[in-house]
Amino acid sequence: MPMSKFKGRTILIVEDDYLVALDMAEGLTEAGAVVCGPVATVEDAIREIESRAHLDAALLDVNIRGSYVYPVADVLRQRQVPFLFLTGYDAASIDPSYAEIPRCEKPIDFASISNALFLRT
Repeated sequence: MPMSKFKGRTILIVEDDYLVALDMAEGLTEAGAVVCGPVATVEDAIREIESRAHLDAALLDVNIRGSYVYPVADVLRQRQVPFLFLTGYDAASIDPSYAEIPRCEKPIDFASISNALFLRT
């Protein structure tokens, strides 16, 4: 079952919509994940990443409070933390330098998220 892949994993949520963030956090917690955040700004996300010795994965809303989340993606790439973009936008709207990053459309589906993040593990 894909949800079991979250058990014991530390997952950062970067999402500015309170209800969406709450739904994600509750779902991940129920699946056994340790949730970091949710955080709603690029600055808070980077601070959260830098304060942690370990993250297993991150879920990033592409546009938070009018800013693209790409600086957060860059920090995660540098630390080799798997992540994906959660968005209502189509793939063409994402910067081409992030074309290889998995993307899940809202509303969220935890099975799709689990497969995108942990299929290779």
